[in-house]
Amino acid sequence: MLRLLRDVVPIDAAFVATVDPATMLFTSAAGEEPLGAVAALFLDNEYGADDVNKFVTLAASPDPVSSLDRATVGERDTSARYKAVMAPLGLGDELRAALVVRGRCWGVMCLHREDGPSGFTDRELAIVRGLVPHLAEGLRRALLADSALIDDSAEAPGILVLDSDHKVVSSNVAGERWAEEIPVVISAAAARARRGEDVTARVRTPNGSWVTVHGSPLGGHEGDRTAVVIEPASPEHLSSLLLDAHGLTPAQSRVAGLVLRGYSTRQIVNELHISAHTVQEHLRAVFDKFGIGSRRELVAALLSPR
Repeated sequence: MLRLLRDVVPIDAAFVATVDPATMLFTSAAGEEPLGAVAALFLDNEYGADDVNKFVTLAASPDPVSSLDRATVGERDTSARYKAVMAPLGLGDELRAALVVRGRCWGVMCLHREDGPSGFTDRELAIVRGLVPHLAEGLRRALLADSALIDDSAEAPGILVLDSDHKVVSSNVAGERWAEEIPVVISAAAARARRGEDVTARVRTPNGSWVTVHGSPLGGHEGDRTAVVIEPASPEHLSSLLLDAHGLTPAQSRVAGLVLRGYSTRQIVNELHISAHTVQEHLRAVFDKFGIGSRRELVAALLSPR
């Protein structure tokens, strides 16, 4: 996509990532040089500082695309990200996009220009804006391939402790393996946890299996440290993600989620305060999207590892 995009929008460096739509935590990422050297600063800004064009803000905005020059009205120095991350690398304007379709964000994108007086034009923003739903749809559909592959080979959860620079200061053997396989995800979880909150994301690993990544702040005298735990994703952890990926509406997801918990139609009626007829309408729509015909098949499709 970036190779083709460069034919119409000049780009000097780029960063793209998939995200967990429930938490906006990065679940995979690829960045071009010179961005790799400042990954920790980038993540700390994204998850722990006030700034313009934050991905979570763009994902909730009617317009998911903006540029640094547009957001700062040409005053780039008012952005902490520009001063701490981009300007030292010789980068200027930045075009950011949240890849949203049907109200859910499946990825994010940063396009950079070398520092100079001119930045991305309105026409270039419009080109990227037109691509957003198509790119988001591609990421959504990609999740559906082998989506229930559960990695049950791990002997124990991976455990890592990271310092304020995202460096691993302690880990078990499984944690060391994960630190090599999904370093950006681990750093993102640590950066988010450093804000003082627990965070969880469902992540597809390079071999196609699914794991759950948990980030938590650590207390005590070393409060700048965070713990990250990686473990095989349970079918229950994946179910809500896969309901989103199949394009269910919020109402359909609520009904399907209760079906997965074993609720009867009468229990769903009482829980959601809707009619039995409405429950059946939602279920028929869910079955159509999954290409199945019964509750049992829905449970098997989402909660049975393949």
